[in-house]
Amino acid sequence: MAVTPLAWRSMTEADIDGVVTVARQSFPDHFESRECFENRLAICPAMSFVLADADDAVRGYLFAYPWKGETAPPLNTLIEAIPADADRVYLHDLALDPEVRGGAHTRAIVERLVDQARTEGWTTMSLVAVNDATAFWQRMGFQPVTSPALAEKLASYGDDARYMVRTI
Repeated sequence: MAVTPLAWRSMTEADIDGVVTVARQSFPDHFESRECFENRLAICPAMSFVLADADDAVRGYLFAYPWKGETAPPLNTLIEAIPADADRVYLHDLALDPEVRGGAHTRAIVERLVDQARTEGWTTMSLVAVNDATAFWQRMGFQPVTSPALAEKLASYGDDARYMVRTI
């Protein structure tokens, strides 16, 4: 059986159904609606990517956008606009179809995002790690940060949720 080549590219509206499918497989306990994904693409298309195969089927995705301080947008909510006082890039979501995990695809897109953010003048990235992903994100250069301001919100993500930051 031939291995299908995969490549990261900019996301389009036509990719959203594929994004929803990958999200359901990857985050069954942290559901976000199709409208939420459409919203994230609309507010920051330049930081929205999909991992696609040769048939252009979505096998993974990444959403990021400028955000502010030690905060995280609530899950499955629409964002009206990027905050005027944004001071970092928030990596909202990175997910891969279980069939393509372990193929070294994540580091490439995280580093691409870091390079893009640095070029645009951002110096910090943050995220909320879920599903026991803290060690994964540490390998990507993020470090856990205790944030009393986020304690209640993190609890809604599950016991293993960690707010993490990377200086770029």
